[in-house]
Amino acid sequence: MKTIVAIFAGAGLLLATTTASAETRAEKNEARVARMIEGRTAGEPVNCISALRSNSIEVIDHVGVVYDAGDTVYVARASDPRMLSTFDTLVINRYGSQLCTNDMMRTVDRYNGYITGVVFLEDFVPYTKRS
Repeated sequence: MKTIVAIFAGAGLLLATTTASAETRAEKNEARVARMIEGRTAGEPVNCISALRSNSIEVIDHVGVVYDAGDTVYVARASDPRMLSTFDTLVINRYGSQLCTNDMMRTVDRYNGYITGVVFLEDFVPYTKRS
């Protein structure tokens, strides 16, 4: 009986530790996005952006997608931020030169290559430098 109680206690402690570290990771990445848009003013959200330089698209784990267009930084948060993980790669099927919130996006396991989920983005919010 004592063994069963110890197993459940250990499992509870492990679950609490995992949840706490996930929250810490999400908070850390939210702070990272805040630093990226610091000193900028939010504009009107848009569905699509001209993302010609695909190397400027950055996936922020447990947050969303950030596109740095120079004077403007676009932030699109994921509807379910937990879908964006360090262990996955975001694959975006674009239909044209623009990156849109309705483009098909899925996550693929970085090491084994199997599909791990689907990502839906909210609108892109432009943040421009203040003059």
